Amino acid sequence: MTILRKIICTLFSEFRNRGVYITIIMYLSHLIGVLRGFFYKSIYYKNIKSSIFSLQTKSRIEIFNKNSILNIGKFVFIRKNASIRIDFNGEINIGDNVFINDNCNINCVNRITIGRNTKIAPNVCINDHDHNYKKASKDHLIRGEVSIGENVWIGSNVVILRDTFIGDNAVIAAGSVVKGNVPENTLFLNKRENRSVVLKKSDKVVNIK
Repeated sequence: MTILRKIICTLFSEFRNRGVYITIIMYLSHLIGVLRGFFYKSIYYKNIKSSIFSLQTKSRIEIFNKNSILNIGKFVFIRKNASIRIDFNGEINIGDNVFINDNCNINCVNRITIGRNTKIAPNVCINDHDHNYKKASKDHLIRGEVSIGENVWIGSNVVILRDTFIGDNAVIAAGSVVKGNVPENTLFLNKRENRSVVLKKSDKVVNIK
């Protein structure tokens, strides 16, 4: 009864703040996203392990190997035109309450982990591998790992490269290219024309030239 009461109170609050029509449209969109999530889970029933998650319009999941695994936690919300691709023995783990915004790309051939309550802004690209352009071996890929901690905020247009480890509660500034270790509770800024910096959240952010 408590859960039902909470749902009713939430709906009435949304009706007051957003309007009845807009609230209905919004929740209809959420319902369609949940149904799309179930659709992809039914297609890749051996590869996807999840509870309820939302996959909005034009977002897609592509799994190219029977050994690939996608673990999705509770109440994950993936907005429009996002792409998740897994190949080889790749494994992606997405924690509870993760939010992935529009036009994000996640490409995995080994391991990518995104911790609980992490929020990812639009146009973010995450790769756990590089192309082996030197062709030193028969494998055309150089495989690594990406680990993103809990309660991390990743700004718009960020690129996260292989062998990157981001600690809990970190903030990645918009437009950054990230590779290596980002300590927890820090703010990471990087521009391609400048050197990268890691600051504590309590520090004042300054322009670097």
